[in-house]
Amino acid sequence: MTGMTGEDTPLITHNKASTINEDGPRRRTGAQTTQQQPDEEREPSNFDPGSAPTTDYEKQDRRPLWTRVTSMVQTPFTTSMPFKYDQMMPLEVHYIDTFNDQPWSCSFGTKEDDGIWLNRNDQPGLMMSFLVWLLIVYSGVTVTLLAEHNQLPSLVSITYGTICALALASHAKTMFTDPGSIPQSAVPVYDASVTVSTHAMCSHCQSFKPPTCHHCRICDRCVSRMDHHCPWMNNCVGAGNMKHFILFLGYTWTGSSLALLIFAWNYFLCESEICVFNVVLVQLVRAMSVICVGSLLFTSSMLMNVTYGIITGTGTIDRLKKKATNTLYLSEDEPVPLEVVFGIQGYWSWFLPIDPVFADFDKIMGYSTPQRLLREQMRDSESSVVRESSVGKAAISTPYSDEPRPAETGPPPALYNEI
Repeated sequence: MTGMTGEDTPLITHNKASTINEDGPRRRTGAQTTQQQPDEEREPSNFDPGSAPTTDYEKQDRRPLWTRVTSMVQTPFTTSMPFKYDQMMPLEVHYIDTFNDQPWSCSFGTKEDDGIWLNRNDQPGLMMSFLVWLLIVYSGVTVTLLAEHNQLPSLVSITYGTICALALASHAKTMFTDPGSIPQSAVPVYDASVTVSTHAMCSHCQSFKPPTCHHCRICDRCVSRMDHHCPWMNNCVGAGNMKHFILFLGYTWTGSSLALLIFAWNYFLCESEICVFNVVLVQLVRAMSVICVGSLLFTSSMLMNVTYGIITGTGTIDRLKKKATNTLYLSEDEPVPLEVVFGIQGYWSWFLPIDPVFADFDKIMGYSTPQRLLREQMRDSESSVVRESSVGKAAISTPYSDEPRPAETGPPPALYNEI
């Protein structure tokens, strides 16, 4: 791409010439150029600008409808919060570390050598988590029996069964997912090691302790961004399973609300014989109503607690500590971006109990490992060698110059021809 300086000199790009109009967009003129005449040599024109339609090309949105709607939906998540996701994690080209450094042993526990995460140290927690499964299955079976006896439409029963299945899957993912335990080989991330001269150490684990990390005496591990230890989940709630915990609360709240609405409509509004239950169904519905009221109240309070933690950036443990010392009003924590909780896979994955994909795992967890840093260093060295070899090949293939031609950094040629 070559260009010449001058007041009326056109900009030539790839054998195409275009003139720059200060009062409007750049226009395509082909291979020929048009020189503007001085003001004293121009002939008067009878053209009336008000009679011709004008188009503001700079303000006209030519994106498809679906793109504009998606942009409008994404705007509240990216611009409404004072702490934006790109401020903590700048837009960089990340890669997927496919190396599996997880233990291969088929053992249940919370140690680093255990292949399946499960807290076996808290027996009451195991009983409470099993009770959650029992109550959800009981509710699903009750609604299924009502539909089998033609007391409810089949669509309502299928919808409620789907909600119960998603709640059970979310509970299982919360219970069997590593909440963000800190390994013994953890080291500070590069940004933290540069800006901070000293780092905290856990007196129990004798390992590096990232910020917002707490040691759980029940799981006997340090957990990154630990919010609290939930006995109903039999696990800590941290950076690794916060999404699954929120999904469990949401699906349980939705299922309880739907069941209470169904029973209220049947009791107060339905007057046909179809709404009359037999003795067994009446007892099942009564017990289920009590369960739904209790779960609705509990999940509502927990959802408000989690929402408050995301908005303020202060977890439950940190909030209780600051309240005890009367320093909560001095907190300078920033809100937690939703991508840090639900990942960057897309909105469709936010409602499914699958593991989130984080843009930068090390920055979110607050630590890295020497093995992972070594793999990154090797990858960077390999990419630099490939880049240097490609530049050398481009210099050799240049027929009209003895010096290597610098790589073009501008946009592709097609962008210059767009109006």
